[in-house]
Amino acid sequence: MKISDWLDEKEAENVDVSQITLPKNMSYDEDPDETLFFKVINPCGLFCTENHPFATVERFGHWYYSRGQDKKAGIHSSEMKWRLFTKDKDFALKTAKERIE
Repeated sequence: MKISDWLDEKEAENVDVSQITLPKNMSYDEDPDETLFFKVINPCGLFCTENHPFATVERFGHWYYSRGQDKKAGIHSSEMKWRLFTKDKDFALKTAKERIE
């Protein structure tokens, strides 16, 4: 089942899908149709394997998946991760940009 179909089903069941966690097998089995935005803050350099603040917006069908880690969490932190599913492209992009700046 596609991510967009699964989200449509959950929405039809009156589930708030904005903060829903995808089943693990579903998130690994499907690539996004499009990546609209991606930004990472990595002052350490290319070879650093630690966590860095990032934000991305990906499209799955008519759903937009905005996710990342707030810049406020700091470099090498695993705190302040966030996610948002929405059908509103502009809202997804605005959210991602605000949380990384």
